[in-house]
Amino acid sequence: MIKLFSDVRLGAEVMDGERVRFNVWAPLAEAVTVEVVSPPARQVPLAPVGGGYHQGVAEGLGPGAKYVYRLQKKGPEGETEIGRRPDPASRRQPEGVHGPSQVEGTGFRWRHPHWAGLPLSRYIISEIHVGSFAPEGTFDGVAAEVDRLRDAGFTAIELMPVAPFPGSRNWGYDGVYPFGVQESYGGPEGLKRLVDACHGAGMAVILDVVYNHLGPEGNYLREYGPYFTDAYRTPWGEAVNFDGAHSDSVRRFFIENALQWVCDFRIDALRLDAVHAICDFSARPFLQDLAAAVGLAAEALNRRIYCIAESARNDARIVRPRSLGGLGLDAQWNDDFHHSLHALLTGETDGYYRDYGRLEDLAAAWRDGYVYTGQYSAFRQRPHGGSSRDIPARRFVVSAQNHDQVGNRLRGDRLSTLISFDRQKLAAAVVLLSPFIPLLFMGEEYGETAPFPYFVSHTDPKLAEAVRKGRRREFSSFRWEQEPPDPQDAATFLTARPDPSLAAGGDHRILLDLHRELIRLRTEIHSLARMSKQAMQVQGLLDAKTLCVHRWSLRDEAYALFHFGSRTSTAAAPIPAGRWRRRFDSSDSKWRGPGSRVPDAVVAPDGEPTPLPLAPFSAVLLARPQTGGERLRMD
Repeated sequence: MIKLFSDVRLGAEVMDGERVRFNVWAPLAEAVTVEVVSPPARQVPLAPVGGGYHQGVAEGLGPGAKYVYRLQKKGPEGETEIGRRPDPASRRQPEGVHGPSQVEGTGFRWRHPHWAGLPLSRYIISEIHVGSFAPEGTFDGVAAEVDRLRDAGFTAIELMPVAPFPGSRNWGYDGVYPFGVQESYGGPEGLKRLVDACHGAGMAVILDVVYNHLGPEGNYLREYGPYFTDAYRTPWGEAVNFDGAHSDSVRRFFIENALQWVCDFRIDALRLDAVHAICDFSARPFLQDLAAAVGLAAEALNRRIYCIAESARNDARIVRPRSLGGLGLDAQWNDDFHHSLHALLTGETDGYYRDYGRLEDLAAAWRDGYVYTGQYSAFRQRPHGGSSRDIPARRFVVSAQNHDQVGNRLRGDRLSTLISFDRQKLAAAVVLLSPFIPLLFMGEEYGETAPFPYFVSHTDPKLAEAVRKGRRREFSSFRWEQEPPDPQDAATFLTARPDPSLAAGGDHRILLDLHRELIRLRTEIHSLARMSKQAMQVQGLLDAKTLCVHRWSLRDEAYALFHFGSRTSTAAAPIPAGRWRRRFDSSDSKWRGPGSRVPDAVVAPDGEPTPLPLAPFSAVLLARPQTGGERLRMD
């Protein structure tokens, strides 16, 4: 692993022979003892080494040993015990979040050690929840489906968080040991097997990590040191201490965690959850240091490794290079793209969708990235966002569905149960023919109908009830009259399991084939693969309810039309003059449409719009080799 802080890693590290070195940051304790639970039970005092760190070596110990830290401090009446707690940097919690930690070995044998990663521009992402994706609910269950995902056209999978959480059912955002891997999923070796299988199939692996909060159950970090601060409040309570006293060690904790994933587990990219909830007003923000550390690791390992942020701020500084005053992350999720598309497809105007629903919004998302770049947001009741016009298209991840936008609906219902088949095909084309990095939520490629509701398995009844009440409050801005499913009920979790056998026939098979074709076109047509906002013109034909997009490269040109009208319409499209070939029409009979009315060859006149008949909620793609002349405008 890349060493950026010291030669002593946090947590328990197996050394040569039967020895384990322990290193824990516990400035609130005056004495720390490793209490080995098995085998055999004994105590190993750690020595304070400065800065609140305590270190020591236990002889005759190796992988599989279970332990806790005994934290002590001196009070008015002498030495008192804070408690016996798991390791904050625990790699494994075999008995759950309240049980002892376990020493993890380092002897995994990689079958594909020379994998160097993929360019971010080649990522086509399938987002996966490990516990529900396959019947086994494990990493090995996901690994068994890797070939199917690759054959569908995906080049990367994104795993929702895998850090240990209470029980066996959770989205993953209640993890409390950031260095660990959920035991019911298969533990650290199971994750490594999955990563190795993906690399063998030529696919990258993204891991969702949560650095803005820890879960409420099993979170003992505050007993060790000032990991949290009451200077700020987040939706989860106290903020993580990234800019207060002793924050240097808190930063080290999370940056070393990131390096563990990319070095020890060979993860290709980290998706950083809700960075807008990371409160940090320091001159050198934590996210900037994190991106720099991961960049150094990528350089040292000669691999392509990326940091991808989720942010609701519409702040381009997140992905702007550090040399230009940005934080230097590689990409970010673009919620504006999703909201614009969702509102057009469904007609929903409640909650945050009240800010969207016009064709101009989707055009802005295609053209610039963000829709809200400083104008007033009725939902937020204030101006929102800043310009992203100068940010390259390859720095945005877009979707029609993801775990948040599906799971944070009242019933966790997917687009496949909300909109018609024609609209599903249109949604696929808008996402996959965009100049951005496309992401699909597990099973979206074949129109999965299983919901993805929020689920947990807390062991504290009071906490479980608090979650129930919190979910009801979350939906107050939406006019949904039903009660949300009980997150604590195992039956709620069971409804979330996708059924890939659906893809074997009917509309599901057609939709899967359509996704494959769109991915093939995206890869084959150079102007689509190029991911450039500069080599692109976007225009909304408001009367025809059609978004027109012209893209070009040195090799070829593409012209896409996305029709959001409920009736057949003739769009007067400003197609550049010349002869074009129809490469795709979602209304074609092969895609279970009424049949394309667009000719196989389209001849666009010079200086006049070209009338094209478009079926309701359809997408059409025209292409031709690059012929030069005035059309050749390169960035």
